[in-house]
Amino acid sequence: MKKLINAPDQVVPDALRGLAAAHPELAVDVAARTVVRRDAPVAGKVGLVSGGGTGHEPLHAGFVGPGMLDAACPGEVFTSPVPDQMAAATRAVDGGAGVLHIVKNYTGDVLNFRMAAELCEDEGVEVRQVVVDDDVAVTDSLYTAGRRGTGATVFVEKLAGAAADTGAPLAEVAAVARRVDACSRSFGVALTACTTPAKGTPTFDLPADELELGIGIHGEPGRERRPMMSAREIAEAVLDAVLADLPPGGPVLALVNGMGATPLLELYVLYGEVDRILRERGVEVARCLVGNYVTSLDMAGCSVTLCRADDALLRLWDAPVRTPALRWGC
Repeated sequence: MKKLINAPDQVVPDALRGLAAAHPELAVDVAARTVVRRDAPVAGKVGLVSGGGTGHEPLHAGFVGPGMLDAACPGEVFTSPVPDQMAAATRAVDGGAGVLHIVKNYTGDVLNFRMAAELCEDEGVEVRQVVVDDDVAVTDSLYTAGRRGTGATVFVEKLAGAAADTGAPLAEVAAVARRVDACSRSFGVALTACTTPAKGTPTFDLPADELELGIGIHGEPGRERRPMMSAREIAEAVLDAVLADLPPGGPVLALVNGMGATPLLELYVLYGEVDRILRERGVEVARCLVGNYVTSLDMAGCSVTLCRADDALLRLWDAPVRTPALRWGC
């Protein structure tokens, strides 16, 4: 294993110290494991909190800032944060209008966020929870009851964050988040396994001449293994799965996401195929993102997420955002 680390058990605190040094606009508490926008709480605005295991950067800490999240709770690598972290982040961003928890559908995340919400509600903070479960590859995987939460988390955090910035009340912001989740579907592909710092060896065995369709962001098994395929064939297989489950409607937001070790050159090759196939099937891409947004350490591979988006959601998408990993209109 070759990694830019000091020691496996210090990866998370060392990374948080680096994040704080690189982004002084964020208030990073290394001991408490919270990342909060420095101007929080914003009076009268719904606060947005998300979090999960580290190893998926820039998710979630990279999306903290105006127009998106107000706080993030990083756990250990591929491990849920604890309720105390989530409660501390919730208190820090409560501006009097309530707080929305955006939770990927992994059992530990869901249970711990629920416990944190109960703690904060006992203190008088109104909390709502939205669970993201967009992965169409499998149901009831190693980490979940129901579908996994993956790439659509970026869409939920951006669009709900924009709604909160308009001054919308908590119920409306939560409704936007739920609608985005309901309109989104994702599917991932692994070309190689990832290596966690603590383990030091690949998390699963994937022969050099094979890929896995439907992989999870923690290396959970997918639908099937096949011999290595071309970008065109991968795009066809992924979109067959996503479009078969995507609600009907108008244009889409499209995310072609790298899993951590796939060069942007290759992601653009894949996006070209995705764009072509969608056009051939009569699906208009209204907006797109290509790059590393929801990663799995050093896994080579990709995921594709589509979200049906009407004019109202597109306006929220185009609204200004200023975070370390997503920035436009400001």
